[in-house]
Amino acid sequence: MRHRLVLVILLLASLLARHSVHSSFAQTPGALPSAAIGSPTTAPDTETAAEQTDEDRGPDRSPSAVDDAVMSLARLRGAVAASPENADNRLQLAQVLYRMGDLDAALDECRVAIKLEPNNARAHLQLGIILMVKQDGRGAMVEFKDAIRLDPELTQAHYNLGTVLYTTGNLKAAIQSYQQALELQPYFPDARYRLALVLKLAHHDQESVQAMEEAARGGVPQAQLFLGNAYRNGQGVEKNGALAVYWWTRAAGFGHPPATAALSQLRRQALSSAQSEKKRREALDAFQGYRAKLWEEFPDFTGNGDDTLGTMLLKQNRADHAIPTLLAEGYALSDVAQLALARIYETGWEQHQPPFDKRIFICFETTANEGFIPAKKILARIYTRGIGISADRQKAKDVLKGLTKSEIQTVLDEAAPQP
Repeated sequence: MRHRLVLVILLLASLLARHSVHSSFAQTPGALPSAAIGSPTTAPDTETAAEQTDEDRGPDRSPSAVDDAVMSLARLRGAVAASPENADNRLQLAQVLYRMGDLDAALDECRVAIKLEPNNARAHLQLGIILMVKQDGRGAMVEFKDAIRLDPELTQAHYNLGTVLYTTGNLKAAIQSYQQALELQPYFPDARYRLALVLKLAHHDQESVQAMEEAARGGVPQAQLFLGNAYRNGQGVEKNGALAVYWWTRAAGFGHPPATAALSQLRRQALSSAQSEKKRREALDAFQGYRAKLWEEFPDFTGNGDDTLGTMLLKQNRADHAIPTLLAEGYALSDVAQLALARIYETGWEQHQPPFDKRIFICFETTANEGFIPAKKILARIYTRGIGISADRQKAKDVLKGLTKSEIQTVLDEAAPQP
């Protein structure tokens, strides 16, 4: 139980800062074993190491946030001094103290507010969340139950109660709490994600995958990662490499490192001569299937065999989608897309895109390091000619490692500036 509770504490409450003062402590994501559906070998063992995301960090202690909190703290201290019997001022003060990391003082203010207004459901909710952070799961459970008793429609209390119930090992009750939160607020992707993980632990695999997919479609990167893992390994769903790449790419787009690592691992599998032909073909087919799947988002377009979706969007001046799609295809090992990106990098794209775009350079750099020969040749040209960067012939040679000496010389000769 203590191990689970520690995981919960590591993954608390950035949603707090997104809400008004009255709901400031209302949404605190709990931590569940991140490897419930299976992680790629490149990802950390998330059963024992909690992942921190934008939604799962503690109180915001960045300099600007602290400065704002200091000003609010002074103002609210004055308000409490002027009206010590005002429970709302106490709760606002507790919020600011929490943001500044002074949990004991925040706890005291919440308890005073509850003494002043025993039937204030949000005060109990706020106190429960602070107790979670202080690793008092049982105390937090009492407060969340009191909050629900006083206001049965308080969605966040059901959500947080589900997290605490999980830490005590009561999976059935945790499932019920998450389901109740979703009945009150059907669009709650984070609750669906947590529900999916608990359902998996309770061996409700089919329901778990359904909830995970709903959370993934709602934009939860952890859910996208795990759904990709499920399709990659055929866990609870039919194995599908293209869908694995699709969901990992979505998660990577949110800056989710394990998803980025999973894609890198699969690209290396596709490009490494040390892999068996079967494994290489499996990985290559996954990326090819993903590139084909991209066309589904543009049903009015029909491929002609010469164009990728990105190059077709480029020809039609679809500035809103062309470069992002080309980048997706480039990372999915399309040499055609990378050649188009190389032209844009070198010369820009009319009024839509100036040259030397860093995103494009990173795409070349990443896939070249993973062994993609078209990217190696493009990057060698960039280094040799100093296109958007300082010329560096040695770096160009280093990029081309793995090719034969004659191949390297040919690439360098072709890349050399013309007299």
